[in-house]
Amino acid sequence: MRSTRITTLPRASAPFHDRRGRRLSGLAAASAVALTTLVNGSTMAASGDSQALLDVVDAVSPAVVSIDVTSSISNAMSQRDFGYQPLPQMQGNGSGVIIDPDGLVLTNRHVAGDATTVTVTTADGRTYPGTTVGVDTLTDFAFVRIDATGLPTAPVGDSSDLQVGQMTIAMGDPLGELPGSVTSGIVSGLDRTIAVTDSMGLAGTTLRHLIQTDAPINPGNSGGPLLNGDGRVIGIDTAEAGMATGIGFALPIDLAKPIIEQVRAGQPIERPWIGIAYQRIDAQVAADGSLPVDAGAWVQAPVAGESAVVAGSPAATAGLRDGDIITALDGQSVDAQHQLDLLLLQHAPGDNVSLDVLRDGQAMTLDVTLGTRPDAV
Repeated sequence: MRSTRITTLPRASAPFHDRRGRRLSGLAAASAVALTTLVNGSTMAASGDSQALLDVVDAVSPAVVSIDVTSSISNAMSQRDFGYQPLPQMQGNGSGVIIDPDGLVLTNRHVAGDATTVTVTTADGRTYPGTTVGVDTLTDFAFVRIDATGLPTAPVGDSSDLQVGQMTIAMGDPLGELPGSVTSGIVSGLDRTIAVTDSMGLAGTTLRHLIQTDAPINPGNSGGPLLNGDGRVIGIDTAEAGMATGIGFALPIDLAKPIIEQVRAGQPIERPWIGIAYQRIDAQVAADGSLPVDAGAWVQAPVAGESAVVAGSPAATAGLRDGDIITALDGQSVDAQHQLDLLLLQHAPGDNVSLDVLRDGQAMTLDVTLGTRPDAV
């Protein structure tokens, strides 16, 4: 699987005056008019889908929020000759979507994960202080809660059966100046992997299983919903290809479902962990490695001379070794449609799973008790 190097959508850096009804500068106003014209033009061009689009906008837009944050440039303190001084605060903007009527908002980690203050503005203009109540270090999800009840919500859909060419609708607050903006497009690709090169503490992070879309996604859209033609949330907008147009990425909503339930229950976000590095096997990998199967997970370290099995991990305790090939988990074959990490994410820490393993051509079964993924992994 090739990994594309991408810059995540930065939080809009609030270059203008307050976007809540107060006057913009001439440049900002011109930009707003130009982008609004582009969005409206794109919407009108899709005349065949215009009624479906209007229905989705009418149903879901009340649940899309704008998020304003401040965060420290660093968590550290700067040492100066006259003592310690707090480093300056940085302002930014993003989007989010209400998933519970009692004020639970799903957004991006790079929007709210490191925020010292959070302000959420709903579609009807009400403003609430927010609290970041969950951050997923595996992906780019974060959760913000506001003190409100009876809020409109967006229905959560299913991202497991998406098809290339399917209609997509992106909603959010591009540039932190245009709340309620809507763009549309299609699913351009699935199961994309991107290496984040910079932006809001995610440098060096690899994001996997992303939805690629050509629906225009801009800075400030981060954390906003990507919808299907039925108005259900299928993803959360997270990244764009800075050197190209029409290439945006969203985290599939199915990756968020287990942790949504944890946050709803007031629990800390925990992901299952097995403790191995592995390579996905396809026909080319099988041929190159002279492997006996053309699908599965090959336990192999990315760096020669290192072990792919973390010492003391659940995998080590269960007896997994370098060079093993995992062919199934709880009877489900590991293949391109059922990848090992996605199968594991259907479980919780503490669950017992059964792995079918090939070792030196011999089949065996290993039982593994899943651990909790460390934040530093």
